[in-house]
Amino acid sequence: MNRGVLASVVASALFAAIFLVSGSLKDIGHAEVYGWRIVLTLLVISPVYALVPARRAQMATVLGRIRARPSLLFFGAIASALVGVQLWLFMYAPMNGYALATSLGYFLLPLVMVVVGRAAFSERLSQAQKIAVTLAIVGVGHQVVFDGGLAWPTLVICLGYPLYFAARRRARFESNAAFTLEILLLTPLALYFILTSVHGPGAELLPVLSIGLLGAVAMFLYLGAASLLSLSVFGLLSYVEPVLLMVAAVIMGEQLLLQDAFTYVPILLALVLLAADGFRAARSLR
Repeated sequence: MNRGVLASVVASALFAAIFLVSGSLKDIGHAEVYGWRIVLTLLVISPVYALVPARRAQMATVLGRIRARPSLLFFGAIASALVGVQLWLFMYAPMNGYALATSLGYFLLPLVMVVVGRAAFSERLSQAQKIAVTLAIVGVGHQVVFDGGLAWPTLVICLGYPLYFAARRRARFESNAAFTLEILLLTPLALYFILTSVHGPGAELLPVLSIGLLGAVAMFLYLGAASLLSLSVFGLLSYVEPVLLMVAAVIMGEQLLLQDAFTYVPILLALVLLAADGFRAARSLR
């Protein structure tokens, strides 16, 4: 349990750093940054599965499962497409004024994960979790009624990631080896974005390289946490990332209005309640 908690928190901090660096880029397009992130991630993680015996065995297990059931390739392709959209959006949003909308999506993600855990995997909800979901509904309701609805990046994140994790769990593709295969499937498109770019990274090469390297480590930790924790507990521990992303969005110049409090405060209260309930549950297991 402790390993999963640590992996989740460190991954959240790294994602926030990537978000902030992406928003600072001025001379390179989001598609090219996405391409570099995918290629560099593959270059970082491939040697691990070639040289580390335990990781090599993990990859052999996944490939053996696919050989035994070729239909699993279908689930792999779906998972690859779903995570590819998320990785692209994480580059696009801070470079195009959607940083706060993205942070709201990650605020809602832990709550949606709790609901998915209950609906798809029959994980029981505590009283605190039920209250938290109700508070989140209040916040989202305000956003829909008074602010014209949720922005599309918010919906893509809070609905797309649960589908991704649910698809992986149904196919038993929960290991980092499966993520490596997903990245491999995304590589041709990533190379296309890089090769067809107009300017190239130029003076921004170092930030672009850091995004790729940090992204590889962060996704490894994030998916590792997902496999170590129950879906509901994993969702609860995701509360750190949206706070850090919101701070990054404000640093990048996006503004929070007073009326936004009626959206964010109920959701923040829900996350605090979920966090307290999650830590209480973790302590009871010691």
